[in-house]
Amino acid sequence: MLAQELIRRPLITEKATRLKEASNTVCFEVAVTANKIEVARAITKLFGVKVVDVRLANRQGKWKRMGRFLGQRKAWKKAYVRLAPDQKIEFFEGV
Repeated sequence: MLAQELIRRPLITEKATRLKEASNTVCFEVAVTANKIEVARAITKLFGVKVVDVRLANRQGKWKRMGRFLGQRKAWKKAYVRLAPDQKIEFFEGV
């Protein structure tokens, strides 16, 4: 699988911002079939940084109701990528 297909998007939330400041950890939404080794290689290839640790979390799709109809959102996977102390990824440069 290509690195661009494996890494879907960065997650910019309050928790992700705290993790980035405290422990140099960046959060991404990744493909459901991805494993830790593939995520580490894709981040290194895309951003040119050294990855120290990768943690993955599966998120189940939530049940949602639209009137009398019931449906479920898709399940997705989240990756917490810890970078080396001297490395960083800037998503909003110059803003």
